[in-house]
Amino acid sequence: MTDWSEAESIQFQDLAEVAVPRRDEMLGALMAAVPFPRDQPIRIVDIGCGDGLLAAQMLDAFGRATLVGLDGSELMRQAAAVRLAAFGARAAIAPFGLAALDWWDRLNGVDVVISSLCLHHLNHAKKQYLYKAIASRITGAGALLIADLVEAQHPSTRSAWADEWDQTAAKQAREAGRPDAFDRFVSTGWNHYRAPDAIDQPAALLHQLVWLKHAGFAAVDCWWLFAGHAVFGGFKQPPASA
Repeated sequence: MTDWSEAESIQFQDLAEVAVPRRDEMLGALMAAVPFPRDQPIRIVDIGCGDGLLAAQMLDAFGRATLVGLDGSELMRQAAAVRLAAFGARAAIAPFGLAALDWWDRLNGVDVVISSLCLHHLNHAKKQYLYKAIASRITGAGALLIADLVEAQHPSTRSAWADEWDQTAAKQAREAGRPDAFDRFVSTGWNHYRAPDAIDQPAALLHQLVWLKHAGFAAVDCWWLFAGHAVFGGFKQPPASA
């Protein structure tokens, strides 16, 4: 796995509102998939919490939940701590190394594991190991919910996703009044489907659903897909009709 630098953290914070396609829609789809009532005191772990945007939305929506946000960037942890300060003891932030194993005990007894735009930095074998580790540690009614890049399986798909991503980034830049941000999106090669980078190792959506099933999740699904960004995951508990 290629290390994520603090310079890349700064760049992400600067460009995310433009570079992440339909970000609010994507995170909303992830939150809608949580298989617990909004008033239940669930435990959440956010893998790669970044500046805490998703974590804050989860804690706001699930008013009795507690959450631990993990991130490898000190700058991101600082930003997340500021954003989550209003939630007091319900929120905690901690450092971790995504490819390491020493943080897996934090998953024991957790109800929901979430991750946004992080796990594609793991190679395919490590994704599978992590899915198994999560499935074996979370509660029997728990879930793993992921928002992330997925890999195209045909050149026509890759081309379509690349176009969607560019068009959406340009639209979001116009709406934000930041045409310069779109210029940087292009010049830095942010669009994976036009300029693949060694730090990005997304896997095909179908493969990941199979890996989740093999890891021990009874039901797996995809709830949203746009411009190569998908919201997918698995539930430990099988559906009532199963």
